[in-house]
Amino acid sequence: MRIYIFTSEDNDLSAFSGDEEGAKLPAQFAPWTPAGFVENGAQPPHNFSRFKIEAALKLVGFQLWRVKEKEKAE
Repeated sequence: MRIYIFTSEDNDLSAFSGDEEGAKLPAQFAPWTPAGFVENGAQPPHNFSRFKIEAALKLVGFQLWRVKEKEKAE
């Protein structure tokens, strides 16, 4: 499964989506901007669990995430 990455203009919020358009991303954090993708079998950014991301995508269609200030500086 290819995982699509989106960023929100709201508070450095990002999301993983199962579809290229991000159709199921929460509207309250829109607009969403495409920021790339993770190929099938590749490791997601920030050492996130691919298994947990794919489970969330199957359950609700997206997974939200935010990078802590410390990680942004590195």
